[in-house]
Parts: sequence; structure tokens; C-alpha cells
Amino acid sequence: MLAAARAGDGAAFSRLVAPLRDELRAHCYRMLGSFHDAEDAVQDTMDRAWRAVGRFEGHASIRPWLYRIATNRALSLLDARGRRELPTDFTAQGVSRAEVSWLEPYPDRPAPPVQPDPETQAIASESIELAFVAALQHLPPRQRAVLLLRDVLGYSAEETAGMLVTTVAAVNSAMQRARRIVAGLTPPRSQQRILAELGDAGQREVARRYAAAWESGDVETIVAMLTEDARYSMPPLTVWYEGREQLRGFLTEVTGGRRWRFLPTSANGQLAFGTYLWNDAAAAYLPAGLDLLVLRGRRVAEVVSFLDARLPAFHLPDRLPESSRGGDEFAVRPGL
Repeated sequence: MLAAARAGDGAAFSRLVAPLRDELRAHCYRMLGSFHDAEDAVQDTMDRAWRAVGRFEGHASIRPWLYRIATNRALSLLDARGRRELPTDFTAQGVSRAEVSWLEPYPDRPAPPVQPDPETQAIASESIELAFVAALQHLPPRQRAVLLLRDVLGYSAEETAGMLVTTVAAVNSAMQRARRIVAGLTPPRSQQRILAELGDAGQREVARRYAAAWESGDVETIVAMLTEDARYSMPPLTVWYEGREQLRGFLTEVTGGRRWRFLPTSANGQLAFGTYLWNDAAAAYLPAGLDLLVLRGRRVAEVVSFLDARLPAFHLPDRLPESSRGGDEFAVRPGL
């Protein structure tokens, strides 16, 4: 296929790059913090690769070549805008809320037919978690690229230097700084480990209880499922709540007199819910957001409610009929 693509066969090129699209999209998402920007970056990568494939001089996999194009395209996009933050990043003084761009959730994809080894799979899943992606946004773009190419994708210092047109010494220096910063911003235990410890049955039980409490307006059950220091944010709004007492007041307000339906799904390799609010005019439950949960054991430590998320991208319907039973009717979908 590579020879045919180099000779100008567009169909061969499409077949050649198709298996790499999802992993390139995930890489660009880690770099950019935006699913939509990542899709644009991957499409641009493919367009550039197609125009240049006739000059490709490799004789084996084109994967490193595509990663080089994608990484440098992401770096160009990052040069054009500032870092992305979550509302709970607003603890530092002097941050202008009006100038913030928001992180977006990442739709999980079905597992590939050929599974990688467990260690590679664990690294890939943990590196798409929201906390890790948010931490990456605190790195300068080239440090971010180095960390991803080295620690997530497994390229050597020499290969990484070649992709970024820099020196091995510069790569190693950037690597040390990036690891130190990210380690200080990410939790000690990943969501992948916590979900694995819960198991499928434990995840289903947490999802069932959480959805049922929201749908019945049972604020005290929701609060009982929270950790003492739980947080709740709602991008793109800049307001957030912290601690059980603040959250009790917020939950009382948003559940009172409203009819909700919660459908469990997964995003960023984490437990998530598509949330739907009854609309009299539409005579249906309409999307209200995507709630991504951070668990600590069986308790909820954080909820990031992405109000602008497009639910069909997360394998969810764009409306629900009045007869829908919500969370009790659906199983938790597997993550990455």
C-alpha cells in the first residue's frame, strides 16, 4: 500500500492511514485539549501527508512520519492561542476568566480488534484522563510534545529530537522539567486503577445509584456519595462549587421542580453521564450536558459538567422520550 500511495493511489493512501487516525486524534487531543481542534489537526495532517507521500523516503512504517506532522501541526495551533484551563484552575491570582479557553471531553472509541499489551493499554488510557490532559496544558507546548512522544508514545530521545528538529540534550532537559510539573498536578492514583478495582459490577452500582438519585431528586443520597472535598464545575461557566455543604445547596436548587434523566457512558476513559432535562415545549428530555465523574473508591470526588458537549459524539441520543427510564435502563459502556 505504501508503494501504491507513493505512486499517487489515493485509495491505497486512505487504507494505509485509516488504522492510525484514532491514535493520532488522541495525540492531538492531548496536545490541544480540544476534541474539535484535534479532529481539525488530524485532517490537516492527512492532507499534508497525502501531498508529501510521494517524497516519503522511509521503507517501513509511516507511523513516526505521521506523528511528526501531527505534532508539529499541533504546535503551530498552540502558538496561535493560550493554554486551556478548567474552572477549578482559577485558584491562582491574576487569572483573567474572560480570556480562558476551555478543555473539552474526549469521546471514547470502541476497543481495537487487536489489543496492545496491558502496559501499553494502561498508559494510553491514563494519558487520556481529564486530569492528565489538564495538567499537560500547564506545560509549554514543546515540553508537552516531548513528554507525550517519550512517555506516552515510547519514542526514544533521538527519535523525538528528530521529530521536533532539536537536540537530544534539549529533549532530555525538557523531559525532566515536564515530568516534574505534571507529577505535581496529577492525582497519585489514576481513574483507570480505581475503575479496575471497582470492577464492572462496582461501576454499574455506582452509576445506578448516582443516576437514580438525580432522577428522583434525592439530594441527600447524592451528597452521601460525595467525598468531603468534592468539587463541581460547569464549563464554559466560570462558577464552581466545593465541599459537601456548597454542593448540597447547588444540588437542591438544580433538582427542585426539575425532571432529569441520566444515561451512563464513558469519556476520557472515565465514568460519565449524558444528562437530559425535561422540556415541556418539546415534550421530551433534551440534552443538558455531559457530566464526567472523578471517583475516589465508590465516592465521587469531582464532577465536570460540560454544558456544550454534543451527546451523540458520546454514543448517546440527542433526545429522550417521556417513557425513558434513564440510568436504570442502560449498562455502563466500556472506556478505552
